[in-house]
Amino acid sequence: MRVLLVEDDPMIGESMVAGLLGECYAVDWVRDGRDAELALAGFAYDLMLLDLGLPGKQGMDVLRATRARGGDLPVLIITARDGTPARVDGLDSGADDYLVKPFDLDELLARIRALLRRRVSRSRSVIEHGALILDLASHDVTFEGELIKLPPREFSVLRALLDHPGKVVSKRQLGEKLYGWDNEVESNTVDVYVYQLRKKFGADCIQTVRGVGYKMPVAPC
Repeated sequence: MRVLLVEDDPMIGESMVAGLLGECYAVDWVRDGRDAELALAGFAYDLMLLDLGLPGKQGMDVLRATRARGGDLPVLIITARDGTPARVDGLDSGADDYLVKPFDLDELLARIRALLRRRVSRSRSVIEHGALILDLASHDVTFEGELIKLPPREFSVLRALLDHPGKVVSKRQLGEKLYGWDNEVESNTVDVYVYQLRKKFGADCIQTVRGVGYKMPVAPC
């Protein structure tokens, strides 16, 4: 899962990035409203954590512009503005949730999980590909009737490949699902995750397209 964090306070931002990375989220952190819009234009995110008092462009303006473009990106406002009018304005402008600073990291993570579950429930919640079944809400994987628990990053790679069977997904695209801008990624990191998945589901379940990336065959495993 890739998260866009829009927060100009360095102490709060560093703490949130550390907490999110600890839960295996990929995090891109920007400190300016205009930079947030550039990030949204260039990358696909699963969630945006949005402060309101930002330099460059106010968070509420970023939110309204995001909703005007359409899409269903979950947005969680994180702000020190705790008055009822501010909450109402944020939710009416398209935010999915509103969290007042200071907050506990565990509460933030719980709200993130709830928003992501809600998003899954609005779309397909289960992906089936032959003997392989992914439950996107619980992150459970069933293969040939056996329940298999995958580490979060292996799950993300498998989901990215299963979203479009037969379509090649580049290593760069897979890496973007796993890591944010500030993470140094070894050149063979994606290969390692694919290797682990092949050990669990069979060597033929993921095909290599040399010089390009990987794909899930159209014919199920």
